[in-house]
Formats: sequence, structure tokens, C-alpha cells
Amino acid sequence: MTTTNPTAITDLYPSRGPAEVTVPRQDPVVWGAPGTSGPVSLDELHSYERDGFLAIEELIGEDEVARYHAELERLVADPAIRADERSIIEPQSKEIRSVFEVHRISEVFAELVRDERVVGRARQILGSDVYVHQSRINVKPGFGASGFYWHSDFETWHAEDGLPNMRTVSVSIALTENHDTNGGLMIMPGSHRTFLGCAGATPKDNYKKSLQMQDAGTPSDEALTKMAGEYGIKLFTGKAGSATWFDCNCMHGSGDNITPFPRSNVFIVFNSVENAAVEPFAAPIRRPEFIGARDFTPVK
Repeated sequence: MTTTNPTAITDLYPSRGPAEVTVPRQDPVVWGAPGTSGPVSLDELHSYERDGFLAIEELIGEDEVARYHAELERLVADPAIRADERSIIEPQSKEIRSVFEVHRISEVFAELVRDERVVGRARQILGSDVYVHQSRINVKPGFGASGFYWHSDFETWHAEDGLPNMRTVSVSIALTENHDTNGGLMIMPGSHRTFLGCAGATPKDNYKKSLQMQDAGTPSDEALTKMAGEYGIKLFTGKAGSATWFDCNCMHGSGDNITPFPRSNVFIVFNSVENAAVEPFAAPIRRPEFIGARDFTPVK
């Protein structure tokens, strides 16, 4: 599929300029028509629209968790996977941090993507067919796995992948228990309604550094302090099998895991087929397709 030149599209969310900017959200949060049938209740949709996230206590059962966790362990232990460019290695421990495009590497995870409990929620929230913009497994073993610094995914996906609008939703499915101490996901509730355009130009091949340690696209301490004061911070805990859906523009991050308890999850990003990527809005070149997909085939 051909892509559109972004110069022909109004950039609603400028970023990576000489200074930070804040822009009120220009897009809906829930795109589906009210009363649209699906696995998300009307009350849950209202909560998602208000807060920018939706926590599900048990999206998948114990047997399914065991199956997906075993597949994660298989992938991480495979030398061919470790050598693949889609694997991101921790700079200190040299252990695998993430494996991208797992729905293409593994038929087991491809099944999860197609599961109606998963893709059905994405279609309902985004109001259209969806494709996978990104998928990965995140591995946070105990004793020193590093976190992910505060950021808005959309800021990067807009600037570096060319997603025009905020019509993208992510789901993080826990494959180990999320304690309040082992580096769990943190979100600022309501932050999805304000876009924070970060300062500083995007270096060429920025992804090679940012997937290990975020730099370009990182908010200032002053901006984060203001947002945290306005929105607060919610830490997500839950048993394996629980899931958190969150809007692409939520300000979120996670801390290091210095406990003995591992924290692993599968992370899937669904984008509307009506919001297909164009050229990057604020980067010299596209990121590789295993990070920002250019195959807009709907999930069926």
C-alpha cells in the first residue's frame, strides 16, 4: 500500500521542535458509535474515555497464561531470536529486554492477536477494523531489569512512524503477576487529553538507542511535574492474565525491577485502518517495519 506525503496532511500535533509545546487533543477518545455491540460495556467505555485506560482483572485464564508464558520463554531462549534485529538487549545485563513483531514470529501470539476478547475491544474503541501497528513481548527479569521512562507513545508514533491521528489503542497482558514493587505500568489518568510535543530534533536511526533508553521524545522534568500534579499517577497491579488497555496519548512509564519477582507481558498496539501511517512528521527516515508496521491488513 502506498503512503501519503505528510506535507499534504495538517499536522495536528507538532513535536521535536526547538521547545516543548502543549496542544489540546484534537481527536475523539472512543471512536465507536454509542451502543455499538462488543466486549466493552458502556460504563467501561465511559471510564476509558475519562481516564484513558481500562483495566481487566482476568482477560485470559490460567491455562492460557501458562501457554503464552511458555512461548515467551521459548522465544527468549532461542539463539536465533536473540540474534534477530527484532530482539532488544539490556545494555547492562545483556539479557533480552523485548522481542518485537511477535505476532509474526510466533503463531501462538498471532492467535492471541486474533482473539475476539483482544481485537474485539480494539475495534469497539476505535470504531473500525484495525491492524497491528506494533507487537512485542517485554521481559523484566528480577534483579535489575531497567524500566521505560515517562512518554506518550503517540508522540513517537506520530513523529517517527507517521500516524496522523490519535486513533490507536494498546493492550498490555500480564504473563506474570504485577506487584506494586516489580516495575509495573504507571499512567497519569486523564493525560491522554493533552498532547505534549517534545523539544529536540530526532536523530537518524533514533530507534536503535530509544528502544534501550528513551532520549528523543522525552518530556522535561518541569512538564512531567506539572502533569503529575494535575493528573496524579496510577500504578497497575494484578495477577497473570490481567490486562490494561490504554490510549496512545497516555503519559506512562515503568520503573526498574530490582525485586526477585519477574514481570513479563505481551504488548499489542492496534491502529485503525482509517489512520494508516504516512511519512514521519518529525524524523528524517521511517523506523523499521517491525517497530512501526506498513502492512495495514485488517486483523481477521
